[in-house]
Amino acid sequence: MIISQLDDSKSTAVLTIKGRFDYSCQQEFRECFGQYPKGTEYVIDLTEVSYIDSSALGMLLLLRDHAGGDGGKVALKGASEFVSSALKMARFERLFTFR
Repeated sequence: MIISQLDDSKSTAVLTIKGRFDYSCQQEFRECFGQYPKGTEYVIDLTEVSYIDSSALGMLLLLRDHAGGDGGKVALKGASEFVSSALKMARFERLFTFR
């Protein structure tokens, strides 16, 4: 399940992912970030993610492109040790801000 909302300043979209972050979330994830205009800033809350796979990493890259690529602002927060190790293995610290 993915919950999408704008923060209080209405400048940042917060996407909260719950449970498994895998291929089964692809359509829902794309719909969530697709409702915001290109260039929106994002915070992806991974606090309640129990599992992540390579398709989720690909979805995060699609979101990064939607947010503006190298100039976009996407922060990942609350990753568990398992999720964090998968992100670091993919060297995502070079592409995303970790909170």
